[in-house]
Amino acid sequence: MDKEERKNRYKSMSSNQRKALILKKMKALGIEVGSGVPNKIYDKSEVSELIYIAKCFPELREKNK
Repeated sequence: MDKEERKNRYKSMSSNQRKALILKKMKALGIEVGSGVPNKIYDKSEVSELIYIAKCFPELREKNK
């Protein structure tokens, strides 16, 4: 599936489906809901950057190991 197909598929999803997909991807990356810095508002580029960093350093996701 190319980038344009993924974008169209995402846009065709309901809000609840999008939330479920995002939560599933976060769980796969070991990111917990609410695990950010308190009282910090993240913009889209910061979130993308944090996900990229987490992918590069799997040891950051391995809390209990």
